[in-house]
Amino acid sequence: MNRWLLKVKAKTGLIQVIRPLTSYSIDNTMHSMTSSYERELRRVLAGLESGVKAVTRSCSELEKAKAMQVIHRPFLVVRAAGSGMEGSGDLLALRGDICFPIEVKTTKARKLYLSGRTWDQYESMQTEGNRCGLMPLYAHRLKGVRGDSWRIFRVETTTLNGRLKMLQRRIPPLPLTRNGKPFIDWEQGMPLHKFLALTCRTEGSKRPSILDDLVNLHTESESALGV
Repeated sequence: MNRWLLKVKAKTGLIQVIRPLTSYSIDNTMHSMTSSYERELRRVLAGLESGVKAVTRSCSELEKAKAMQVIHRPFLVVRAAGSGMEGSGDLLALRGDICFPIEVKTTKARKLYLSGRTWDQYESMQTEGNRCGLMPLYAHRLKGVRGDSWRIFRVETTTLNGRLKMLQRRIPPLPLTRNGKPFIDWEQGMPLHKFLALTCRTEGSKRPSILDDLVNLHTESESALGV
């Protein structure tokens, strides 16, 4: 009976058996909440139009157009195997030219400091990134904000080549505390729509896109105003 409690109702005298709120149940609740946001991100990276529209509902038209580029160059997104695959993150986003292990974090606070299990996760991702020549990412979802609520960071590694080496210069790394330890600061991350525009742009494509039309319209408006 150490895992269960007996509760006596005052009015009826009936005994109700209830389960206490243990650390196990708290962890399960948090995992369930994070899993729903994992699914949200997975639908976006997989190029599902409904998924992209859902996360960009309150974004500007330009931000929506940038995010929509993933529809034409989607990723195959799979859930990582779990504790048996340290360093693989929560999701793996794969495409012919690139592959990202992604660790998903969801908070109400704009900053998240890594310690204990979350620090072990970071070190494992960095180790595997260096060992396999990959760029591990953190995707931070901030709750309660309008617009693009996702921010992307990369884990610092030293063995990148090819396309990943070029992307390294554009995607921000996790910032450092005053003691030089990586942490997550939502304000310093790359918005998801910019990440999608960066990684899903079709090189050498001559076909005009919605994004091109919006950029041209913005340029024409500035010219008309004499900017």
